[in-house]
Amino acid sequence: MSNATPAFSPLTIAVLTVSDSRTLETDTSGDYLVEALAGAGHRLAARELLPDDRYRLRAVVSAWIADPAVDAVLITGGTGFTGRDSTPEAIAPLLDREMPGFGEVFRMLSWDEIGTSSLQSRALAGIANATFVFCLPGSTSACRTGWEKIIAAQLDSRTRPCNLAGLRPRLRE
Repeated sequence: MSNATPAFSPLTIAVLTVSDSRTLETDTSGDYLVEALAGAGHRLAARELLPDDRYRLRAVVSAWIADPAVDAVLITGGTGFTGRDSTPEAIAPLLDREMPGFGEVFRMLSWDEIGTSSLQSRALAGIANATFVFCLPGSTSACRTGWEKIIAAQLDSRTRPCNLAGLRPRLRE
């Protein structure tokens, strides 16, 4: 058995911002995610910004998960409790498998940053058509927490003892 570290395998990742108030020019959370994934060596597949509309969200994410060239989707925004926040309701029906640990770990890490306000996060993740889908809150700091403390390592094939990137070849079994 070899202890050699595997080579880095870049993924192709799409970024979606869900917001009724931001534009691409003012989307600091989407900007952060695009810069972070590129800085980690991954490729940007596409970037969109949509208002909180569950059917439009489903349409865009459905197209991305149907595209075999897209390995992961990062969504920021729409995970709160206001009347317009509908990202979890839009995305959950598309998932073949939920990843409950993602939301649990995200809220645990958020506790250290924002205390009891972390209970207002409905961050979630899962797998849809062999594509990883992550739904993060809309704040740039929440995106930073999600990317730097969870997602970056799990999308890096070199992370030990295991990572999501290493599962990709087996997701269609």
